[in-house]
Amino acid sequence: MVSEMAKSKEMTQSANVLAARVSARWQALTKALFDDYRPEVHYMRGPGPKWHEKHDRAEIGGASPAVTRALAAGLRP
Repeated sequence: MVSEMAKSKEMTQSANVLAARVSARWQALTKALFDDYRPEVHYMRGPGPKWHEKHDRAEIGGASPAVTRALAAGLRP
């Protein structure tokens, strides 16, 4: 009777280990196939037009961003 209980417990443990391994492999496979992280979506290329509109105007007394860039480049209107 004791040996049967030990065998049953051992089989249950091995089944649990097998299930855990299968689960881990399945999760790894689905993550590799369907990973939705795309760094190019999150890449920020620098300040945008709203930032330039706010900060460039403060430097050159309310001029438009186009005029500000022209003055910064050394061009005169």
